Amino acid sequence: MDNDSFDIVFDLDGKHYEGWVTPSVHLKEDGSPKSFHVVLDDVLFGNISHDNNTWVVDEQRPENLTAAVGKFIQDIY
Repeated sequence: MDNDSFDIVFDLDGKHYEGWVTPSVHLKEDGSPKSFHVVLDDVLFGNISHDNNTWVVDEQRPENLTAAVGKFIQDIY
């Protein structure tokens, strides 16, 4: 894990998730990371980014799980 990484822990639909998030070194104009590399339960979740008020991930993932990961990140950033 990178020094800028942070832990992610949440429950969704009766399942507990744990992992970590690493912000991209590439930044948007406002200085926030363009995307976040996410690992959940020791499995690559994907690279998630916020686009047009929606969280999107570059892997095929359930929409509600993507939204939960995005909300967690948004609460940190």
